[in-house]
Amino acid sequence: MPAIHLVQTILYVEDQERSTAFYRGILGREPDLHVPGMTEFHLSAICRLGLMPNRGIAKILEGKTPHPDKGNGIPRCELYLKVADARAAYDHALACGAVPISTVQPRDWGDTAGYLADPDGHIIAFAQTLA
Repeated sequence: MPAIHLVQTILYVEDQERSTAFYRGILGREPDLHVPGMTEFHLSAICRLGLMPNRGIAKILEGKTPHPDKGNGIPRCELYLKVADARAAYDHALACGAVPISTVQPRDWGDTAGYLADPDGHIIAFAQTLA
């Protein structure tokens, strides 16, 4: 397997500006790239979160997959974000307009995590390792 130098997760979104404002709020940072067709937030030295409008990726996927608009509101991925304080991050995301899915609680895999949905229905988890 080749060495991986960067992990970039790209979410397909209905409205790039709405999603940019949402992620700017929950991440507490400005995007590192924000141009028509792509917004990127650098989350760490090797991890980025991208936001691409459905219509943009549809041009690439045309005829090979269903149109991305058909997936709006359907959980299509999960962003599992490890943070220092899962409860504070979860509550902050709620204040930014996230939709609650499952409250912050101990999970059987060793983390405390809470689940929410973004404006397009993508699932976001804020987690911390149990002490």
